[in-house]
Amino acid sequence: MGAHEMQPDPEWENTANSAAPRGIVVGVDGSDHGQCALVWAAREAERRRRPLHIVTAYSVPIFAASGLDGGYATVDDSVIREGAEAIIQQAMEKVSSYSIDVDASVENGDASGVLLEMSETAELLVFGTRGRGGFVGRLLGSVSSALPAHAKCPTVTVPLVCSDRLGETTEDKRIRAEQAKEGHKQVDNVVVVGVDGSEQARVAVLEAADQAERLGATLRVICAVPQFSGSLAWVPAPMDRKALFEDIENQLEAGKAWLRSHYPNLRVESEVKDGSAVDVLVDASRHAELVVVGTRGRGGFTGMLLGSTSGGVLHHTKGPVLVVPDRDDPRLADRAKFGPILGAA
Repeated sequence: MGAHEMQPDPEWENTANSAAPRGIVVGVDGSDHGQCALVWAAREAERRRRPLHIVTAYSVPIFAASGLDGGYATVDDSVIREGAEAIIQQAMEKVSSYSIDVDASVENGDASGVLLEMSETAELLVFGTRGRGGFVGRLLGSVSSALPAHAKCPTVTVPLVCSDRLGETTEDKRIRAEQAKEGHKQVDNVVVVGVDGSEQARVAVLEAADQAERLGATLRVICAVPQFSGSLAWVPAPMDRKALFEDIENQLEAGKAWLRSHYPNLRVESEVKDGSAVDVLVDASRHAELVVVGTRGRGGFTGMLLGSTSGGVLHHTKGPVLVVPDRDDPRLADRAKFGPILGAA
């Protein structure tokens, strides 16, 4: 490892014959958000011993002509491309000290579409919570909302507020004020995963276990149980929350036994938390290395932990969030052998 490869084309242009990127793909746009994502992605590529592909995307603006001839006009994209190439060059230099294989590309097109296409072959997509406007088409803005729900591979969103834990700085006044208010936060060697009894949640647990093993971290499985409110006024009888918690804890214990059968050396903890899933997982993100959720989950007593909750966690998280798409995993087949399944009827 340690080789740093450039695209053969001096203008970083991908051609029809270019191999689709594999390994870790990170989107950059020159913003502080993109820099945080880049550092996290480089560290992850080093942990996994996988190649890193750095990409930026831009669109050429079209203007309505105001002259008598009417119609539309496009601008020369040479200056725009030069700026995008400079961003890529800076990113390559930033990760030059990591023991990883690196290549990069500048893509002409919508950033969401570019990264979504790359998710077909990538092992992991990484990006910031938002980016700058201008010539790179806000690569990390709408992208961070669109990609987790539609990407074919897992995605990691890295918020700017955790720049200090990555050794990065920012001039964003709002972020600096928040960091100053909270002070130095200890990051525990823990990977947190939210569960709600759905098959998607169990897929997320397996991905979280893989990540915890790579980090030599503890895996903490959390199930959040919100208070019932007016929206659940139709519930026919008062629910014994103490009994409910005990039932969930028993099912989580069965889940832990299943995990240990596949990860015998992994330390696994579980918690049932009283509160909304978003609040519980956002709070956990302050001190965890990583929070893991699925793209969606079931409804029911845990309140759709991985559906609308995944979006809420992404918008408010204080640390990196890994979103795992639905997929088949043969290890799911033997879960029932270890006891009751969380949320099953």
